[in-house]
Amino acid sequence: METKRLILFVVFSFSLLLLWDSWQQKQLQTELAVNNAELSDLQPGDYDSSNIENPAYQLADDQKIVVKTSLYEAEINTVGGDIRKLKLANFQNDNKDGLYEILNDEMNPLLYIAQSGLIGKNLPTHKDVFKSDQLQYESNDQEVSVPIIFENEEVKVVKTYIFSNDNYQIKLVTSITNKSDAALQPQIYYQLLHDHKSAEKSGMMPTFTGVSYFTEASKFKKMDFDDIDNQKPFTQNANDGWIGIIQRYFASAWIIPGNSPRQFYTKRLTDGISSAGVRAKLAMVEAGSSAEVSSVLYSGPQLKKQLIKAAPGMEYTVDYGWLTFIASPLFSLLSGIQKLVHNWGVSIILLTLVIKIFFYPLSASSYRSMAQLKEVAPRLQSMKEKFGDDKQKMQQAMMELYKTEKINPLGGCLPILIQIPVFIALYWVLLGAVELRQAPFFGWITDLSVKDPLYILPILMAASMFLQQKLNPKPTDPTQARLMMMMPIIFSIFFFFFPAGLVLYWFINNVLSMMQQWYVNKQIHATAMKKKGNG
Repeated sequence: METKRLILFVVFSFSLLLLWDSWQQKQLQTELAVNNAELSDLQPGDYDSSNIENPAYQLADDQKIVVKTSLYEAEINTVGGDIRKLKLANFQNDNKDGLYEILNDEMNPLLYIAQSGLIGKNLPTHKDVFKSDQLQYESNDQEVSVPIIFENEEVKVVKTYIFSNDNYQIKLVTSITNKSDAALQPQIYYQLLHDHKSAEKSGMMPTFTGVSYFTEASKFKKMDFDDIDNQKPFTQNANDGWIGIIQRYFASAWIIPGNSPRQFYTKRLTDGISSAGVRAKLAMVEAGSSAEVSSVLYSGPQLKKQLIKAAPGMEYTVDYGWLTFIASPLFSLLSGIQKLVHNWGVSIILLTLVIKIFFYPLSASSYRSMAQLKEVAPRLQSMKEKFGDDKQKMQQAMMELYKTEKINPLGGCLPILIQIPVFIALYWVLLGAVELRQAPFFGWITDLSVKDPLYILPILMAASMFLQQKLNPKPTDPTQARLMMMMPIIFSIFFFFFPAGLVLYWFINNVLSMMQQWYVNKQIHATAMKKKGNG
C-alpha cells in the first residue's frame, strides 16, 4: 500500500474513532428519567432572580470560616454552610504562582461552590445563616472537625465538616434535633454550582468539563453544561451512586454512602450558571428526638487510588471513554515504570518502547509490505512511463508484478488497524493524567502537560516524519508526492499546540518506527540483491 494511503488510512481511522466516542457521549447525555414520586418536586437550587440584574452575584455573604489541613485551604461561609473556596495544598495553579483553586465563588470567571440543605418545615436551606464559635481551624492531627449550628424554636441543625489529612474526602455529618411537638419528615440535598464560561473548551485540547454521575445500574455518564441550558431539567432515580462535576485533572462529587433511595438532578439557575446535585428523603424525626445523616464531598485531583477509595465508579472521572479497558492498564504500566525511574518523561519513552516491542510482529508485516513496495518502486515508475494514461493496463501490470514478487499491497492495513485503539487509548492517558500536570522532563520542558515552550519537540517530530518518508516507497504520482511532503508540515501545526508529553510519545514512536523500518528494509533489500545475484 502506498505511503499516502497508509497515512490517510491512519488519520481517517483515528478521526472516526474520536467521532464515535463523541457520539456515544452525546447519546448518554440525552437520557432522562421520570421523577421519583416519593421525592419532593421542590428544586433546592431555585433562585428568585426576578429583581436582580446580575443573578450571578446574588450569593449572600456572612462570616467566613477558614480551614487549613495538609491537603486543603478551605473557606466555609456561614450562609448555608457552603464551601465557597477550596485550594489544593499540593497543587499549584496554572501560572505556578499560588495554590490551585478548585472551588471559588468570585465569578472571575469561575463560580464553583458546594452547597447542602434541608427541605421541610423550619429546616435550613443553603440560604439560611448558621453560627460558628470559631472562625479559624488548622489540622495538626489526622483530621479536623468544623461544626456550624442553625437553631430556632422548632429545630436545631448541626453541620459538621470533617477534613482528613490523608484523602480528599470531606465528610459532612448533618444532625437534626426536633424540638417541636410534631414529627418532621425532612429531605436533604447536596449540590454543586458551576458557571459555564470557565468551562469553555479549547479546539486544540478537546477535554471535557461538565456534570457526571454514576450508578450501578446506568454506570458512568456525562452531561455537558450546554445540554442543561437546552434541555428540560434532568432527574435520575437510583439506590446508589454519586453526582459531580469533572474537568481535566480534577473532580468534585457528592456521595451518599450505602444503598438508599436518592434522586440526581441538574438545573439551569440563570444564564450561564447550573447546579448538579442529589437529594434524598430521610427517616421521620419524631418530636423530641434526633437523627443524623452522613455524606461525602470528594473534591480534588483525579488520582486513581484516591478515587477508588472515595466511591465505586469514581475512577471513571478520569475519562478515557470507551477505550478505558485499554487505557487503564496502560496507565498502570506507565505509573509502574515511573516508580522505577522517577521521571514521567522517561516513563513515556520506556512505555513507548514496550508497546513497540509488543506490537513488533504485527508492525513487521506492515514494514515488509512497505519495504517490498520500495524495492519495486523503480519498476512501477517504468510501468507508469510505459503505459502513460492507460490506467487499466497499468493496473493489470501492477497486479502481475505484485503476484510475481509475492507482495500484498494491503498487507500493512490489518496490523495498523489493530494498533489504532492502543494508540488512541495512550493519547487519552497522556492527555488526562493529573500526574503529568506540571511534571518536568528535563531542560526546557518543565511541564509535560502543556505545549513545548521552545517548540523543539514539534520541530523534531516534523523532521522525523520527513525522514520516515525517505524509508517508504515514493508515490509515482507527482501530486501524491507533493502531498506527502506537506504532511509533516500539516501535522506539526497540531503538534505545536499539543502537550509536550503527547508530542514526546509521538516523536519516540516515530524514531522507533524508523529504526524498525530501516531494519526490515535492509533485510528485504539484501534478499532482493541475493535474488538478483542468483538470477
